[in-house]
Amino acid sequence: MKAGLRGAGAIRRLAVVVFILSFPAIVFAAPPYITDDPEPVEYQHWEIYLGSLFTKQPGAWTSTAPHLEVDYGALPNVQLELIPQMTLYAPTQGATSYGYGDTQIGVKYRFLQEGDWIPQVATYPQMLVPTGSHARNLGSGHLQAFLPIWLQKSMGKWTAYGGSGYWINPGAHNRDWWFSGLVIQRQVLANLTPGMEIFHGTTQVVGGPSETGLNLGLIWDLSDTQHIVLSAGPAIGGPNQLQGYFAYELTFGP
Repeated sequence: MKAGLRGAGAIRRLAVVVFILSFPAIVFAAPPYITDDPEPVEYQHWEIYLGSLFTKQPGAWTSTAPHLEVDYGALPNVQLELIPQMTLYAPTQGATSYGYGDTQIGVKYRFLQEGDWIPQVATYPQMLVPTGSHARNLGSGHLQAFLPIWLQKSMGKWTAYGGSGYWINPGAHNRDWWFSGLVIQRQVLANLTPGMEIFHGTTQVVGGPSETGLNLGLIWDLSDTQHIVLSAGPAIGGPNQLQGYFAYELTFGP
């Protein structure tokens, strides 16, 4: 009986290790949150973020150090996205790895505008291109795709957005998985908008754990073109213990 329990414990520990190594290399959505919104960048306008996203896992820190996110309003209701990133993997034991990570690309298309009683709705297909070294824990090692639907509704100074999407997650021992999230934020000053996020992801590997997390965030408008965005929070369940995000944002257009 004790041998069986030890064997089951070893399998669970192996599943957590596989989960960590196969976790999509750092995934971005609507800064400063993991959950995205359906609102694209305005036509012919730019949003550029220089920032860092980190996660604390049992025995390791993973972080972008830094990443650059470039979003462009290519057409009305259509946004293009490109995110190159440098990635840091720092285990408590063993060698630290640092180098170019996976590259994220995406296209957001808003197909329903917000009305008095209906939310705005968009889809935002994204891909993680395996440009980072999986052997050095800097990338997933496989092309991954995310197929979500996002909704948003505003009432005065309050805004709520969220939705759900399906991750296509190839690789040995990997499983396709679902991500869902909700953000509620309120503009408390003309240039200050705090918010709260809760999100959940189903298991990404055979026998691995699911994950639930909570973030508190802030959007601080320094001017019409310069902004500070940040968030941080604990994991409620799953292998991650803490996640956070910080970026300087530049917005401009014709």
